[in-house]
Amino acid sequence: MNAFETFKQLHHNSTPLLLGNIWDVNSALIFEAQGYQAIGVSSQALSNAMGYQDGENLPFDVLLKLAKRVTEVVHIPFSVDMEGGYSRSVEGIIENINKLHDAGVAGINLEDTIPATTRQLQPVAQFAKIISAVAEHISRNNLQLFLNVRTDGFLLGMPDALKETLTRIEAYENSGADGIFVPCITNRKDIAEVVLATKLPVNVMCMPDLPGFDELASLGVKRISMGPFLFNKVNSIINQLAGNIVTDKNFSSIL
Repeated sequence: MNAFETFKQLHHNSTPLLLGNIWDVNSALIFEAQGYQAIGVSSQALSNAMGYQDGENLPFDVLLKLAKRVTEVVHIPFSVDMEGGYSRSVEGIIENINKLHDAGVAGINLEDTIPATTRQLQPVAQFAKIISAVAEHISRNNLQLFLNVRTDGFLLGMPDALKETLTRIEAYENSGADGIFVPCITNRKDIAEVVLATKLPVNVMCMPDLPGFDELASLGVKRISMGPFLFNKVNSIINQLAGNIVTDKNFSSIL
């Protein structure tokens, strides 16, 4: 199997796919060396690592350059978080998808919020049309890309997040998505209801109250992401060590 076929199959196993979320080539190599079966960009981690705020402030060319280098040196499937597609037009989104496909990525994430000062959910019918156009383009041109669609009701803390999510999942599945990503969902009953609402593999993300991997598997979750949390932890440790060097007036803390 090629990278896309392997990546697609990893979403249909009894054990959920644990996705290593990278922010540079070195982190990608570390995940591969540790036995991870697939990796994906964390848009927030990459943006912060490059000195940008999350929300498509990182230039797309930087994202594309990283994608090309990662696929050159890593031998496991690699998925790219495109946020809202780095364009507000279907044509622009498809153009960016083509570039990522040509770079050798196995999958992409598209999210239904518009990145701005505050995230705004796109109307469900409007975003479903975007997904439909993207899925049709992928199919018509035989592009080997796993289309993971993120819906942000729980991320935004909406009071009716579950209801909104269920409505959007149905629309996105009918529009041709390959997977559904629901970041910030943590309640077991909510997760179970989301899984039962779709035939598509459901992706959840690291959160303080997220159940353990075995329980997520029993709930039917098929993909588990870590988002920016590992990157944030690594940076916290670096910050502490850098301060220790100044305080200790020696390098003992890093030797």
